[in-house]
Amino acid sequence: MRVPRRSAALLGVAALTIVLVATVVARGRDATVKTEAVSWLGLVGEPRAATLADQRSIVLLKTPSVAQRIALVRYATESQERSWTSQAFAAQQQVLTKLASLGVTVRPDFSYARVVDGFAAALDPRAVALLGQMPEVEGVFPVRAAFPASISETLLASKAFGPASGHRPDAELPGFDGRGVTIALLDTGVDESHPYLRGKLLPGIDIVDHGADASARSDPQDPSQVERHGTELAGILVGSGGPGGLHGVAPGATILPIRVAGWQAGANGNDIVFGRTDQVIAGLERAVDPNGDGDTHDAVRVALLGVAEPYAAFTDGPEAQAVQGALDLNTLVVTPAGNDGVAGPAFGSIAGPAGAPGALAVGATDSRTDLPVVRVVLRRGLDVILDQKLPLLGAVAPAHALILRVTTPRTTRGLAGSQSADYFNAKGYSLVAGRAVVVPVGADPQAAAVAASRAGAAAVVLYGAPLPPGSLRVVEDETAPVVVVPTSAAVELLAAQRAGLDVGIAIGAPHADANRARGQVASFSSQGLAFDSGIKPNVVAPGIALATAEPGAATDGSPLYGTVNGTSAAAATVAGAAALLAQMRPSLDGPSLDSLLVGYAQQGGAPATSAGAGSFRLGASAVGEVAAQPTTLGFGIWQGARWHATRTFVVRNVSTRRLQLSISAVAGGESEALKFTVVPNQLVLRVGRAARVQVTVRAPVAPDARIVTGVIQISPSGSEPLHVPWALDFERVPDTLLGRVAIDRASFTASDTNPAILSVQAGNVAHDGGVQIQAVSRLDILLYSAAGRYLGVMARLRDLLPGSYSFGITGRGPTSARLPPGSYELRLAAWPTLPLQAKPSRAQVSFRVE
Repeated sequence: MRVPRRSAALLGVAALTIVLVATVVARGRDATVKTEAVSWLGLVGEPRAATLADQRSIVLLKTPSVAQRIALVRYATESQERSWTSQAFAAQQQVLTKLASLGVTVRPDFSYARVVDGFAAALDPRAVALLGQMPEVEGVFPVRAAFPASISETLLASKAFGPASGHRPDAELPGFDGRGVTIALLDTGVDESHPYLRGKLLPGIDIVDHGADASARSDPQDPSQVERHGTELAGILVGSGGPGGLHGVAPGATILPIRVAGWQAGANGNDIVFGRTDQVIAGLERAVDPNGDGDTHDAVRVALLGVAEPYAAFTDGPEAQAVQGALDLNTLVVTPAGNDGVAGPAFGSIAGPAGAPGALAVGATDSRTDLPVVRVVLRRGLDVILDQKLPLLGAVAPAHALILRVTTPRTTRGLAGSQSADYFNAKGYSLVAGRAVVVPVGADPQAAAVAASRAGAAAVVLYGAPLPPGSLRVVEDETAPVVVVPTSAAVELLAAQRAGLDVGIAIGAPHADANRARGQVASFSSQGLAFDSGIKPNVVAPGIALATAEPGAATDGSPLYGTVNGTSAAAATVAGAAALLAQMRPSLDGPSLDSLLVGYAQQGGAPATSAGAGSFRLGASAVGEVAAQPTTLGFGIWQGARWHATRTFVVRNVSTRRLQLSISAVAGGESEALKFTVVPNQLVLRVGRAARVQVTVRAPVAPDARIVTGVIQISPSGSEPLHVPWALDFERVPDTLLGRVAIDRASFTASDTNPAILSVQAGNVAHDGGVQIQAVSRLDILLYSAAGRYLGVMARLRDLLPGSYSFGITGRGPTSARLPPGSYELRLAAWPTLPLQAKPSRAQVSFRVE
């Protein structure tokens, strides 16, 4: 049998390139404590290849944005908001003019005025240094890559997609479908012609290519590859009329698609799908001002961000400020928590901008009731090596029992001695057609299963670490069921085959088995505190095998449907639920929507660092009477026996009756070590009124736990209480934020074209019960004379992930004037993300200008 070769996409590990030639270290029902004992590596999330930032930076100004002004006055007219927008742009122009007068020309790619005041542009080191000294500038921040936070698992034509295909989004309010509510979808392009989305899409906005619409684009280098993620999330949000009665969470709502991610050049020149943080902020600008006239009264009620910056849980950077700005303008921003899985006990794997206090960050759970399993028998002659029921990893199930001969692919050598599996012989004929292929799980089980299936294999038997049921993506023309067996059984089988013995594999017909992982937090779901020690994610929701639309059509012209895994799929479920809640209770503002969805979640046994407040419950949120902001609290790091910390939150009556409230702090298992004071602990609030509450915690002694979590419980008389989760960290992070600091030439002649290179290793990645990211809040590079006289700031960068950063030292000083010949010293200070966490890490290096 001859089967044509087909290419298979390979998944990569993330490596981000950041401003000033920086290589950043990054890994490429009720929730319960237990997580799946399986690996999702390579199975969730788009490929994260290296990207180019081109020295791009985001510059924030101190002039207030429209959102910051609204936060102070609560209301403004249309003309006032347009005037404030103009003032923000004028402040930016003043800064650009000042730079030009110093001989530095900057051409912004984006200008922001609504959610933040600032601009994004490619900046050389001289521009960064000058901007850092300007009194008008709040800070200069790196631009980072953001990747789609889920991956398609199954791809089937509508005729093959039935009621049992995939898991349906589990959120509804009887009598409400989201009608009249607009959801901004900030993601890749959307397939506007898909019948599942017909009539649900407004004319879109293309931030990436500045095109005429936000449709899903094909890869210019390979037109067969299409952006998928935006279409998938759109289907979860508003799809209707799908096969088997499939529909989205809010089928009556409308989507404003904003394309903030798409095909862009990676570091190796190949196109990959990603967005940049400057593009994400530009998308939020349009979400709160869809017609772009400077007036935000037309802001959408809900914005779903489908992309995530791996590990970037910053709480005060431009992305976090933009999310808060959108919330101040009455737009709730729902974000994925990230797909980087288990993390350490403190700062872990939360993505950006999910770490933002104003973001509703969503983790993923497995809510499937049952899973298809098959009986698998491996035999050697008449001896049975393995006889076990195993879950199917993909969507394809055998129609009847299979009795198959065994084969393996041949091994070929590539460049630099690399090895790969080849399923065809030298003449192009399949080596595996009609047989059971036995191959190791390897680093990319997805690619292995795809290649074997497309070569005509009747079944694919992987061996190695267990994989999650239903975790593999299978395209329309694939027909092979996929299972994974223990390594020992596969090795014994293959050894017998090499010895010339008769071997075989039998796979039985499928049947449904109860999903023992139902309700558990998915092991790929990011966890850990945000960099201000606040609880993240805020809530968890179903995020495995959610049924939705896929862009394009099958060979017979029928529309495609599929399933997706990931925290962005979970976030889409919550964003759709927010639209239902906004329709049911139109008087609720953005912060109140946020609080009701978080505060009435169902607490389970999972730690707050992985599940937040718990599994979101739309029904409880719909009848909630009280709201609070912020929705979670972080008390920081314990400093000793005399230490205490105070946090303030605002409680609001969102019911239709006068409320008598009791407020208390509830701690977890180490509660005896903590002493709380709540002022006031009793409140009476009239309808629509709000009050501030202060919570102070003291801990005379440190408990055994590294992190203690709990809730602030706000209990209205006669109704269900609202919970505000909190965390307190008892583990101090070592002062190791500066590693190797070196300059490549200790003596040089001043030159703008041939500078000396200062290399700085900033931040740290610790492995203590999981990955812990120790980021840098601010990096200062200060210039001193050899005699110790302070000369000024050479560079000041904010919100840096761990990595190696390089700076050009041209021989110019802080004012851009050439330095007189002589000896100088650069003193560096790297500040932690928590102000009270520790003193800055310091280093210094000397050089001489000839």
